[in-house]
Amino acid sequence: MSQLKRVAVIGAGTMGRQISLQIARHGFRVSLYDIDSAALDAAEQAQRAIVADWVATGRVYASADESIFDSLSYTADLASACRDADLAIEAVPEQVELKRAVFARLDRLLPGSAIITSNSSSIRISRLEDATERPQRVANLHFYLPVWDSPMAEVGGGSCTQPQVLDGLCDFVRAIGIMPLRVRRESTGFVFNRVWRAVKREVMRVADSGVASIEDIDRAWMIKFGRDKPPPFAQMDRIGLDVIRDIELHYAAESGDPDDLPPPLLTDRVERGDLGVKSGRGFYDYPNPAWRRDDFLDPDAAIEPGPLS
Repeated sequence: MSQLKRVAVIGAGTMGRQISLQIARHGFRVSLYDIDSAALDAAEQAQRAIVADWVATGRVYASADESIFDSLSYTADLASACRDADLAIEAVPEQVELKRAVFARLDRLLPGSAIITSNSSSIRISRLEDATERPQRVANLHFYLPVWDSPMAEVGGGSCTQPQVLDGLCDFVRAIGIMPLRVRRESTGFVFNRVWRAVKREVMRVADSGVASIEDIDRAWMIKFGRDKPPPFAQMDRIGLDVIRDIELHYAAESGDPDDLPPPLLTDRVERGDLGVKSGRGFYDYPNPAWRRDDFLDPDAAIEPGPLS
């Protein structure tokens, strides 16, 4: 059993609410913090809807509803969230300076023995560790959406993270029903996201250059790899196109290669406020995206009519 018993999750967006719910589901005490009380209210409503669905579909017993929410608390007071926490998981937007500011505040407010982690999907922890006075107790702890259907988390250290810290995080991840993937040396994008980054970068290039439509690229993916999971553009909509843009900008800043900059296909949508599922429109329209339609993979329905002969 993990020795990390009380957890503070920082940021009540999609990622933070899912991580905190997974932790509470496995009996750990977790405090979900956000600077915006409206975001906390939205997170609780979303979590209750998810648990209701779990109960309705038999994934958890009806009695689990009460026990899960007994383990969860919500606060807009960071000091309250950090009090007595053994572990903090930062889940704020993918911006280095913002994360460094959060790490500095966590370092001041958490008990000295607590571990500070980032759920960043691309930023190496060595870029954040010196914002604290405890660099030996900081690490990357990166989960994937949806947390319960993609049960893996990358665990990696920085320049001086203690091995026992990483071992403890792996134990904790296992205790909440997640497979730990040990990142053995620092790498931007860690493990899976290096592969995923290549996929999303290329599908956006193919569509942005006019080689094929977003729909046909996603059709090809679904036909090849399975129809029951969201294809690449739908996955990016689920994550949030603003998040995807920030990640791509981070890669571009690190490489210095202009070819790594996100394409207009993505940036134009973000500028319009079309951020994906959370805004109702991204690469697809929601709540009923075209890729979920029964006829999306129907060869006759998918053919675009050509000129009359």
